[in-house]
Amino acid sequence: MTSRSTPPPAPAGGPPPARPLRRLTARGRDEAHRAATPLELFFDLCFVVAVAQAGLQLVHAVAEGHAGEGILNYAMVFFAIWWAWMNVTWFASAYDNDDALFRVATLVQIAGVLVLAAGVSRAFDDHDFGVVWLGYLIMRLALAAQWLRAARAAAGAERTTALRYAAGVLLCQVGWLGLVLLPEPARPWMFLAMAVAELCVPVLAEKDHPTSWHPHHIAERYGLFTIIVLGETIAAATVAVKSGVDENHALGELLPIAVGGLLIVFCAWWIYFVVPAHGRLRSNRQAFLWGYGHYAIFASAAAIGAGLEVAVEQAVGKAHISTLSASAAVTLPTALYLLTVWALHSRYFKVGIAQQAVLPVTALLVICCSFLGRWAVLAVGVVTALAVATGVTLTARRAARESAPREPASTV
Repeated sequence: MTSRSTPPPAPAGGPPPARPLRRLTARGRDEAHRAATPLELFFDLCFVVAVAQAGLQLVHAVAEGHAGEGILNYAMVFFAIWWAWMNVTWFASAYDNDDALFRVATLVQIAGVLVLAAGVSRAFDDHDFGVVWLGYLIMRLALAAQWLRAARAAAGAERTTALRYAAGVLLCQVGWLGLVLLPEPARPWMFLAMAVAELCVPVLAEKDHPTSWHPHHIAERYGLFTIIVLGETIAAATVAVKSGVDENHALGELLPIAVGGLLIVFCAWWIYFVVPAHGRLRSNRQAFLWGYGHYAIFASAAAIGAGLEVAVEQAVGKAHISTLSASAAVTLPTALYLLTVWALHSRYFKVGIAQQAVLPVTALLVICCSFLGRWAVLAVGVVTALAVATGVTLTARRAARESAPREPASTV
């Protein structure tokens, strides 16, 4: 692995000093942890625009009784958003030198995701992926240029890895044209094939030489994006409740949804951050499973906000769907979120059957709450809050038992 010389360290907590143009060489995986840069935070924030658009279109589809079609379109569009974010995040963890060219390339990628966001409504309403594909093209050209720049500064197996990434990104971008050119019935199958191809690019590119991503930095970046997605969920639910109140609907109809939704989001944050995820990221095999699995975490977290909006619209008479369907719009993504967080990292830090069972049992109870009518969302909030309280209690009791002095063995 090629190392780069590092400039004098920046003050703790501050951004790195501006750097002149330099070779884009790999960071060392054994470097001290670095915090997310202001550019990375700005990058994440702009992605939320696309996430919000996808969630809004999902609300419209479910509220109009087209849940199946809406979920399929949401899964496809959210994959494009998530995958573009993930590609840049892992590249930056391994190669970020924060010079002018790196910053410009990242800003171009931000412009691409904003173009993608502008095409989300067309993708949902008319199955027209032309604007989405154009936004993706802008992002992927900038990413391929970054990999070619890294290849120019590298040698041997590291250079081969960078070239494989650049070639894979460009070939897949050509493949995505199928969503624009193929007949509509064939597009979901084309999407599935291209999604698999995209997921294979990092596996094939790094089979001989892994990139030097930093475990702590990656865990922090994923955590920050989780916070941003949960924040978008709160914002979406708040706007929905405010709209209902402004139209003089009874607060009693909306208060259970508002309180329940707030509890769900608070508990979702607590459950995700209760364990140090970076401790599990020690190899590419672990990292690929963990990183890819976050598609379900991010998509379900954003879908919770869409579900809360659907529940509000159904409560005030705007959505002509059953109460059960509106409740399921909240309970199903919440249950998926709980199960995927447990599967990806929480279960590795749980000891004993009781601790291991908390999140899976909670997910099952959340699904059962679908049948509680107008109180379903509030019930989900209470159930998830009880799950957090149970987890805290079990952990505290185990810590107390482990710290208690042991009595000497009997000599009788």
